[in-house]
Amino acid sequence: MDRIDITLTLNLPQALVDEAKSAGLLTEEQIERWLTDELDRQRKLDRFFSKLDRLTTIEPPITEDEINAEVEAYRQEKRSQKMDNAE
Repeated sequence: MDRIDITLTLNLPQALVDEAKSAGLLTEEQIERWLTDELDRQRKLDRFFSKLDRLTTIEPPITEDEINAEVEAYRQEKRSQKMDNAE
């Protein structure tokens, strides 16, 4: 990958700069890692929302009543299983 020189000017508190330098956080390698990680995170987030958008078009959204009915059916099934196991 081709590399280019870039100069950034930041206005940060002196204490923050001193602490970041002593922790090795103001190096080219660390800043490159932060940028790479952030771009990767944003791509993953974009893919997630893209998939979410596609999922919402697959079938009509489930209503709250349908969710409650599914939860109740699940609970009833669990109760029946407990009753069967108790006998």
